[in-house]
Amino acid sequence: MQTNAPDTAVADRSRLAYGLILTQSVVYGMGDPITKLVYRVLPVYPVMVVRYLLALAILLVLFRRRIAAGLRACRVADWLLPSLCMGGAFIMGNLAVERTAATNCAFLRSLSSVLTPLLALAVFRKRYSWRHLPILALVLVGMYLLCGLGGLARFGAGEAFALSQACLLAGSLVFSQRSLNKVDPITLTTMMTAASAVMSVVCMVMLGGGWTLTGATAGTWAGILYQAVGCTIAGYFLQNTALKYIPSRRVSLLQCAAPVMTALFSRLILGERLTAAGIGGGALILACVAAEIMIKDKDDG
Repeated sequence: MQTNAPDTAVADRSRLAYGLILTQSVVYGMGDPITKLVYRVLPVYPVMVVRYLLALAILLVLFRRRIAAGLRACRVADWLLPSLCMGGAFIMGNLAVERTAATNCAFLRSLSSVLTPLLALAVFRKRYSWRHLPILALVLVGMYLLCGLGGLARFGAGEAFALSQACLLAGSLVFSQRSLNKVDPITLTTMMTAASAVMSVVCMVMLGGGWTLTGATAGTWAGILYQAVGCTIAGYFLQNTALKYIPSRRVSLLQCAAPVMTALFSRLILGERLTAAGIGGGALILACVAAEIMIKDKDDG
């Protein structure tokens, strides 16, 4: 009796990738309320600088030889564009949060699930199966409900920054998938972190009004450490590893589980409550994520 070993290996890699992105969603979901607590004590840009420089230092201490070998084996062009997209996305996200409601940011950021397949089609001619369209539409409905029925009474600078973040998140996914053919996940994670650190320093100098960490407590430093290790190193690495096994458009849709995790941990950490519509939206998103995992595509793996 013949066994279909290649198909089994592909299925195992896909399941691993799903687990990695769902784990990333939990990490980011816990990170959002922790970040909010940190920003109640310290200004945004000095925290971002410390976060990314600390993450970069940890990566260089643990993986410096692997990173050096990885950089020698590729060109700058292989990692530059996805790194700039990822760094820019986080900068735009912070600019958006400063200028508009968090619900507006969350809803507009979720549009990356729509923009990712469109960008993949435009740049790399990656077609999008019609079977995913109903799921994508329902995810947007769920996100609208989860984010307080959208809340977009106007479209100003904050909303523009949030929409820019969605575009850059889509770019980081699409271009990272191509880059990972030549760059290993640790090296790409390091270069994304370095790009984020450089952009944070520039923003602090130009927009942040100087450097100050006055008032930081042990709990605040623990929050910054979680941002550096969890949301930066682990978050970037989980995404980059998953992109080796499943398409970027699928990763972007699975990442819609992150706002649901944010709502859950905000309830536990900050005491924030969801409305009935929000609970229904979260349930709808999780159902869509489960349905997306069940769909099999020829290009998975």
